[in-house]
Amino acid sequence: MNMRSLKKIIKRYAFFFWLWLGSLALCLCLANGAAFGQARTFGIQNRASGSYGTPGVATPVQASSPLNVINGDRLIDPLGQILDCGGKEFADYTGFTVGLYQAIGSGGEIGAPIALTPTNPPNTVLPEGLAPNILNVNPYSITNTAVNGRRGIYNFLLNGVQRAPGSTYILVVNPPPSLRLGQRRIRIVIGTQNGLLLPYTATAVDGRPIGIDGVFSVTENVVVNNAALNALSLIALQLNSALSVCEAREIQIIKTGDRAAAEPGDIASYRLTIKNLTTTTLINPVITDSLPVGLRYVQNSARAALNGNPVPVVVQENGNNLSFALQAQIPAGNISALVAYAVTVTPDAVRGTGRNSAAVSAIRADNNYTVRDGPALFTMRIRPGIVTDCATLIGRVFVDKNFDGEQQNGEPGIPDAVVFMDDGNRIVTDANGLYSVANVIPGARTLVLDISSLSGYTLAPNLYFIERNSQSRLVRLSPGGLARANFAVTPAFKGVGGQK
Repeated sequence: MNMRSLKKIIKRYAFFFWLWLGSLALCLCLANGAAFGQARTFGIQNRASGSYGTPGVATPVQASSPLNVINGDRLIDPLGQILDCGGKEFADYTGFTVGLYQAIGSGGEIGAPIALTPTNPPNTVLPEGLAPNILNVNPYSITNTAVNGRRGIYNFLLNGVQRAPGSTYILVVNPPPSLRLGQRRIRIVIGTQNGLLLPYTATAVDGRPIGIDGVFSVTENVVVNNAALNALSLIALQLNSALSVCEAREIQIIKTGDRAAAEPGDIASYRLTIKNLTTTTLINPVITDSLPVGLRYVQNSARAALNGNPVPVVVQENGNNLSFALQAQIPAGNISALVAYAVTVTPDAVRGTGRNSAAVSAIRADNNYTVRDGPALFTMRIRPGIVTDCATLIGRVFVDKNFDGEQQNGEPGIPDAVVFMDDGNRIVTDANGLYSVANVIPGARTLVLDISSLSGYTLAPNLYFIERNSQSRLVRLSPGGLARANFAVTPAFKGVGGQK
């Protein structure tokens, strides 16, 4: 065969080659659209045709491809995958079910399951749905069969009415009960379809992040621009087993005290136990603790331990709020960390509830999610004790200009005056000449004004009460009562020769 004959053959059959290639491209496009958009039948007729000429032949040769007929309605599916907390597939999907339900209200309450269009109509040999949910059942039980190399896949085909703009559904993920898994609910709102693009908004009802195509977001809302092409990947949370998943309770805090009741003056201690319930390491554990009224943190009393081994802890105080930052990581395997500290019970504690509240937060090492638990409450009953019987003394030292023993306008108080009690307590007046003593033992108590502490003043005479012409006062305090003891003074004048 010479070169000229070879060229004629190539030219003669070139058209068939291009015709075949065009039909193949069309089939691939349709197949790709069916794989991603769940196209069952379109109602499209397609035929490729053309002609070619042969040297020496006047009439061109006509050729065409077979007629491709695709009939029916187009169904759109939100195709998704259930992943573990680290974005990986579960080892076993047996028992997982996913359902699409009517949304009731604006929260996560669900109604009846959505009646999806069957993909096994009468007179069909094979279902016309798309794997894995080829029958388009709702709810759908997930299997371990891989679809395009991925396991844990679910899909639902929505017809034209079901994908109307504003349609709202709740996607419910039910894990197997035997594995003590929690339920996941995702609110889906269908947007306005633009060509083959069907946007929808997926909102996690439980506030946990949603991952799209393996990317996990910490925001509450994830917008999917193309529901037919982009997979909605969900995280099956709250698994409490040996699998690497997010547990129902990822971290736990328990608060206890060394006593059920305390009195003013006591030193009490609290214990905070933090347990890692995940299958990964928890980083940067921080405890926030709110002390009740009247309880004060004892400086440098905090101690921390991990599995019985001491670890450093950084304490920060802000009023009654404490923060304990453990300088250690809590490994997986139900490992516990312990923080203990002491508080002083002050007399103000009787005005409070004695209830203490603590919370903990940490970061998962596998996905950098922040996990929290709390508040953990502990109530310590505050008994008044001796404070119940204690009384309060108040009084003042002032300049008495009219010698009636009472302070009026224009009669100033004397600062820094010293008053002694019979038990040896030394009381000093403030800038206004006032003093007060709390928690005084009731009964007959004696107070004495130290005249030597008043430079230039002496005891003022009382024209109305003889017993007040003394620098001492006798008061009777009833249990829990209040008594007052005032001292009136007057400037001391010196006479001839320096005598008063």
